[in-house]
Amino acid sequence: MNVDLPSTKPYLIRAIHQWCCDNGFTPYLAVLVDAHTRVPREHVRDGQIVLNVDYEATARLTIANDGITFQARFGGVARDISIPISNVAAIYARENGAGMAFDPESEGAAVDPADTAEPSPNADHDGPPEPPTTPPAGRPKLQRIK
Repeated sequence: MNVDLPSTKPYLIRAIHQWCCDNGFTPYLAVLVDAHTRVPREHVRDGQIVLNVDYEATARLTIANDGITFQARFGGVARDISIPISNVAAIYARENGAGMAFDPESEGAAVDPADTAEPSPNADHDGPPEPPTTPPAGRPKLQRIK
C-alpha cells in the first residue's frame, strides 16, 4: 500500500453528507474534541460533541480534505466551527442511524474532564426550532448503504 495516497475519509464524509441531504435526512457528525477542534466547549460531553451539519443548520459549510468548517448558531449566537478530519468519529443520518463510523486517527483526541456539558446536536437556525432529540446511546447504529 502506498503511504503517499490521500485519505479516503474526507471523500466518504462528503458522500454520506450528500446522501443524507439528497434523501431528506439530517446529517450528524460525531466529533472527538481536542485542542485542534474549535467547537462550543459548553456543549462537549465526555470529550465528544455531536453536530447537526445540515445545510439549513449551517452557514458556509466546507468539507475539505484536511478539515470541516462552518458557522452555526448555539443559543442564538453565531459560532465559527473548525474540525480536523482526523477528529471525525462518525457521520450518520439522525432519522435512521445510517452512516459510517471511523477509527480514531490521532492520539491528541483525548477526553477532557472539564468537558461535561450536555451535547447539543441541533444548532439553532432561522426558522422554527426543532424539537429536542435523544442522542444515540454509545456509538451510532450504522447500517450498510447500498
